[in-house]
Amino acid sequence: MGADAARIRLMPFQPQHAAAVGELIVSIQREEFGFDIDLERQPDLSAIPVYYQHGTGNFWVAMDEQKIVGTVALKDIGYHDVALRKMFVAAEYRGTAWGVAVKLLQGALDWATQHAVHSVFLGTTDKFQAAHRFYEKHGFALIDKVQLPAGFPFMPVDTRFYRLDLQTNTSSPP
Repeated sequence: MGADAARIRLMPFQPQHAAAVGELIVSIQREEFGFDIDLERQPDLSAIPVYYQHGTGNFWVAMDEQKIVGTVALKDIGYHDVALRKMFVAAEYRGTAWGVAVKLLQGALDWATQHAVHSVFLGTTDKFQAAHRFYEKHGFALIDKVQLPAGFPFMPVDTRFYRLDLQTNTSSPP
């Protein structure tokens, strides 16, 4: 990672981040990927603390000084599992020189490990091909939709699903 990467800080979402988080996510969804979506059709973004910041879940922002340049969330879906959600990085902060995506993912996975999460699930679309490569590079395995846990927050646009196992039972049978 380049020297600029040291400027990026990861921090838990605070209410004062709400407008910038919504603007970043919706602009990427609409302008880069052509989704017909707005903030009103994503009620989780209007209630981040209630929707994400409880149990084994949380929501983080990546900051470059006072500017939000990335987001990632873990949604507690029960049974020591979480759903990875809302991972977005501003276009000008993508790539290994900045390392924003890696910092976001590693921060979320570190949190999950510290909170005894067993598996991380995620859904994405066929359009996010760079994301597919990123998740696979970081150990996520492609799974069928039928392998998702019952509590997984399925989105109609999702067509590809991944799983990363964090905790394995290492105890021997008696």
